[in-house]
Amino acid sequence: MSGVKTNERPGTRAQVKHVRSSAYKAREVLNLIRHKSFQEASDLLMFSERRISDTVQKCLNSAAANAENNDGISSEELYVTACYADEGPTMKRWRPRARGRATRIRKRTCHITIILARYTPDELEEMRNRAELKGASLGPSAAEARRRRVEKSKEVANDTESEAVQDLDEEVQEQGSSEERQEFADEGQENDEEQESSEENDESSPYGAGSAPAGDDGSQPSEDYQIKGKVSSKIYHPPESPFFSRTKADVWFTTSEVAEKAGFSLPASMQDSNEDDQPSSKNENEETGEDNETEEGE
Repeated sequence: MSGVKTNERPGTRAQVKHVRSSAYKAREVLNLIRHKSFQEASDLLMFSERRISDTVQKCLNSAAANAENNDGISSEELYVTACYADEGPTMKRWRPRARGRATRIRKRTCHITIILARYTPDELEEMRNRAELKGASLGPSAAEARRRRVEKSKEVANDTESEAVQDLDEEVQEQGSSEERQEFADEGQENDEEQESSEENDESSPYGAGSAPAGDDGSQPSEDYQIKGKVSSKIYHPPESPFFSRTKADVWFTTSEVAEKAGFSLPASMQDSNEDDQPSSKNENEETGEDNETEEGE
């Protein structure tokens, strides 16, 4: 009975030598992935809790890379046709024990070998049909996945560049709008200053030219203002008014004409005296006129 030896099986292989673990521990993990597809074997090793699983995973990835780069076989078409662990050299150490004795320590090593082979066309077609029945297709190849990752990274880079350009445009627009806002603010400040100056002028002359507000104690702003005005009664008092000395002025006027123009009037007593004075002045004018006529007749 003749058979194919393990180390003579066809396929793409990868080997890891002098692994610091016993062959027994490595075989426990290799038995899980034997005759499994590459993807299924990778999933089993990923979720395995044994520490040697990481080393077996590296060896499996190396065999798949050799098949793809050297033989041009996609990883979706590969399966684990053989995997084994051979014993390597054992390093002997010793540990001191009681009564001067020593105990031997064996630090074992192993050599891990994984062989990948390609499914036959019939097996690949059957796998595809089975996947279609399950509602899923075989995953993309490593080259296809790499190409998609590169395209995605380029899209992300382009998006980042476009966002940077957009941010720059927004900054320029914000700068222009800030300059416009500054111009508007300057114009508004000038208008406010003009309004404040006009209000100050209004406060300095509340009833037009020739008027001025009185002080807190009713004092006159200067010697040019001789007429007192009372805002509540709209009456002004010249110096000859009997109420001049006891009236606390709210506003001062330079002349009576200015006060009357502002809507102020004399006290009633002074208005009566002015009316009495006006007829007497008329009589005097008539008498002076008659005297002039008599002198001319003589």
